[in-house]
Amino acid sequence: MRIGLLTEGGYPYATGEARLWCDRLVRGLPQHEFELYALSRSAEQERARVPLPEHVTQVRTAPLWAPADDGRSYARRERRRFAGHFTELVRGICAGEPEPFASGLYGLAELARDEGGLYAALRSESAVRALESACRAPGAGRTVQTAQVSDLLEFVDALERMLRPLSLDWYEEPGNLGAVDICHAAAGGVAAIPGLLAKRFFGVPLLVTEYGVQLRAHYLEHQPDASFGPGGPYDAPRPAVRALLAAFHLRLAAEIYARADLLTPGNAHARRWQERCGATKDRLRTVYPGMEADRFATVGEAVDCGDPDTLVWVGRMEPAKDIIGLLHAFTEVRRAAPHARLRIFATAVAPGYLADCRSLAAQLFPDEAADAVTAGESPVTFEEIGGPEAPTPAEAYGAGRVAVLSSVVEGFPITLAEAMFCGRATVSTDVGAVYEVIGGTGLVVPPRNPRALADACLSLLEDPERAQRLGAAARARALELFTVEQNVAAFQDIYLRLLARGSARPDGEVPFARPAEARVPGHWTSPTWAEPVPEATV
Repeated sequence: MRIGLLTEGGYPYATGEARLWCDRLVRGLPQHEFELYALSRSAEQERARVPLPEHVTQVRTAPLWAPADDGRSYARRERRRFAGHFTELVRGICAGEPEPFASGLYGLAELARDEGGLYAALRSESAVRALESACRAPGAGRTVQTAQVSDLLEFVDALERMLRPLSLDWYEEPGNLGAVDICHAAAGGVAAIPGLLAKRFFGVPLLVTEYGVQLRAHYLEHQPDASFGPGGPYDAPRPAVRALLAAFHLRLAAEIYARADLLTPGNAHARRWQERCGATKDRLRTVYPGMEADRFATVGEAVDCGDPDTLVWVGRMEPAKDIIGLLHAFTEVRRAAPHARLRIFATAVAPGYLADCRSLAAQLFPDEAADAVTAGESPVTFEEIGGPEAPTPAEAYGAGRVAVLSSVVEGFPITLAEAMFCGRATVSTDVGAVYEVIGGTGLVVPPRNPRALADACLSLLEDPERAQRLGAAARARALELFTVEQNVAAFQDIYLRLLARGSARPDGEVPFARPAEARVPGHWTSPTWAEPVPEATV
C-alpha cells in the first residue's frame, strides 16, 4: 500500500512529539510504502531532517516561509476567473458561509493547476479590494466590518501563505499524490489542504489525525490575553485580523471535517472540538498517541518509588504550564511538610520565563535558599533534560514519588502519560484530556487553584501506600492504552478499512487490480505481462 503522509512543520524535520509519533508510525509499518509531503516553516528546520527508513520512497518539501512567486501573471480572462473564485472564498470567510468558501477554495486550486500565478494574484490590489468588499457586505461579522487597510493587507499576506499548498506541483506529475492509495494528514489545518485536493482531483481517500486540534491551537495562539504568548506578553494581531484569521481556520476545519473519509482524534477532548465543527460521529475514531514504554520500563518496574519527600514536574517551561501557580502551591506544601522538595525538569524553555520562575522561587523561599548554600540542597531546583550530562526523562520522573502537572491549557498531556509509564502517582489540573488520560489513577484539581494543588500533593506525600497504589494502577493503564504497538495496530486496521471501501477515483480504478510487479522497473512491466492470462481452450 502507498501512503502519502502530509505534515506541516513536523516530520521529518521538527523535533518533539510532532515528529515522534509520525516516525513511530512509519517505522512500525514497514510493509507499506510511505511518501512524505512536508510543509516546512523555516530554512533552519529543513536543515535538521531525521534519518528515514528504506520504505520511505520519496520526500517532497514545500516552504511556507519563502516567497513562492512563479513569475506568472494573468491575462484578462484569467483575472476574471481569479476574481470570481477569490470573491467566493472571502465571502465565505467574512460571512461564515461554507458553500462559497469551498467553491472558492477549489476554484482557486483548479486555476493554480491550470495557469499558475496564484502568488501574484493573491497579493494584488484586486484581491485587497475584493476582501474589503466582503468585509463591508451585509452578513459580515461585526469585528470584520471594522477592518482597516492595514488589517486587509496583513490578512491578505497571511492568506497567501496559508493557501500556498494550492499552487504546489504535487498534483501534476504521475507518481505524486494522485497515485497514492491513501492520503494521511498528520494534522488538520493547512497540512490537510493537499489531501483535500488529492481527494477532489483524483478521489484519493483522506485520513486526518489530530492530536491537537489546529483550530483550537490557533485560538490559543492569537488570543488577546498575553499570558500564553511564548516567553511573556504576546503581540497578538489587531481584532479585525484576529477575526478574519479565526474565520478562515474555522471554515477550513469545517471543510476538512466534511470531506475526510475518516478522522482520528487523539482523545475525547479533541473529538468534541471536531464534532462541534461539523464532524459526524460515523467518521470519527479515537486513536491515542503511541509512546515507547520501554524507555520507562526500568523506573516503572523498580521497587524504589523515588524520594518520598520530592515532587517532580517535567515539561516545556512556558506560561501555559503555570509554573508560577505551582511555586505558590509549593509554599503551602512546605508549611505542612518542611522537608518537601520540588524538582522542575525543563525539556525546553520559553525565553524569559525561566528567569521569572527563578526570581519568584528566590522570593518565596529566601531563608531556605540561603540555607541551601551550606546544606547543598535547595527546596526548589530548576534542571534541564536532554543535555549530555542531564538526566533522561525516566530518571527525572524517578527522582520523586509524585509527578505534578499544573497547566492551565493542555491538549493531550504527554508528560502525564510518561509519568504513568514510570509508575508515579500524579496530581494534575483539570484541563484538556487530563481526566481521560488519568482514568481514576491520579488526583485532579481545578486549574489556577494553588491551594487545591497543594492539598492534593500533601495527601499523597503523607500517604506513601496510596501513592504507590495509584502509581501501579497508572502504569497498568498506560501500558494498555498509550503504547506504540496499539497505535500502529490501530492505523494498520484503518488503512485496510479505508482501502476496502473501494475506489472513488474518477477513472474507476480499483486498488490492487493490477499485480504489484506492474510498478517495478523491468521487462516484466510490459502490457502483455500485466494482463491476465486467458484460459486454455480444451
